Amino acid sequence: MVTTDRIQELFADARAMYDSALERWAAGDIRDSAEKAWCATKRATDALILARTGEEPETTGMTSTSIRLLGEHNSAIENLVGRYYTRIGHLHGECFYDGRCASRDTERRIRETIDYISDAEALASLDGGR
Repeated sequence: MVTTDRIQELFADARAMYDSALERWAAGDIRDSAEKAWCATKRATDALILARTGEEPETTGMTSTSIRLLGEHNSAIENLVGRYYTRIGHLHGECFYDGRCASRDTERRIRETIDYISDAEALASLDGGR
């Protein structure tokens, strides 16, 4: 029960972070928008991992390793792996940390984060999350 509640909490937080990303974009703060979209991706990924393994990752490194390993054993999750790494690399690394946000793909990646969240949520609910 606690795990199910936590999964729902993480997905709700991911959606709230996505909404914040869109607000920051509208305000012209591309860098913060990118980071909020990355945070939404991370929370949705953590929720998926928790649903599939029963363990919530404590660090970004653990999230990265866990999603990669899950993807090796599940082709539907494998589809998310590349999208996860694109967001960590571009939104989090290049745009937020390095300030290189001018790529024409930045807005698309931010806006498509909602699709990532929805796909992760659907995969978390398959077979009771296991």
